[in-house]
Amino acid sequence: MTARASLGLRLASSAGLVFLHFPLFIIFLYAFTTEDRTYQFPPPGLTLKWFGIAAARADIWSALFLSVQVALAATAIAMLLGVLVAAAMYRAKFWGRDAVTLVLILPIALPGIVTGIALLTTIKRAGLEPSLLTIVLGHATFCIVTVYNNVVARFRRMSASQLEASADLGADGWQTFRFVVLPNIATALLAGAMLSFALSFDEVIVTTFTAGKEQTLPIWFLSELFRPRDRPITNVVAIFVIAVTTIPILLAQRLTAGGDDLHGGGK
Repeated sequence: MTARASLGLRLASSAGLVFLHFPLFIIFLYAFTTEDRTYQFPPPGLTLKWFGIAAARADIWSALFLSVQVALAATAIAMLLGVLVAAAMYRAKFWGRDAVTLVLILPIALPGIVTGIALLTTIKRAGLEPSLLTIVLGHATFCIVTVYNNVVARFRRMSASQLEASADLGADGWQTFRFVVLPNIATALLAGAMLSFALSFDEVIVTTFTAGKEQTLPIWFLSELFRPRDRPITNVVAIFVIAVTTIPILLAQRLTAGGDDLHGGGK
């Protein structure tokens, strides 16, 4: 590769990074502005008062705790079902195996509005009303994919001889899973769980269709967009959300670095 081509690639990649992250910089900047209505540039002044105001808002804490509850519950379901499906798909050979994989991936591959409408229709057909339970179940449908992709990729790197050796030594199924399988898939499972938590925590489209009167943090954001005086507070909360969703993703990437374990990224 010539020096000119190398320079061009660096400039192009830098421009792409700036394009992607400049809006985040704007959010950070205007979380400290003294002006509460308009986005003057440069800001007329900087202040920390919006952080104190945001911390005193009960509605923000309520939405935050609800989002954490939903994310934890959806992640727990995704971990359980994702591991079971990954183990079954790894061990079993049957006709239509690829079709099953496609069905598993569809909730995260389809546009969120399509997934949301499908979930709402199913909820109504089942005679349920949108509630905390339906939000959790809706989030679990796409969170399973992240766990499944990570765990099945790790299963493919395991040697079948380990399972055979465990059986030859007299271990039952649970002992083999606990002492042989789980240690091998632990980091992939944890990475999938972190990605699931991050996806669920900031999911807004599916939540809009599956929530009743419940207001998660993303739904709270939507309602605040029409209140000009609260824009700096919205930016403050956005900074927190960015941190909460970025840290698990970075940790997941670190856990699966050095291999091809991270089989599929996110929504």
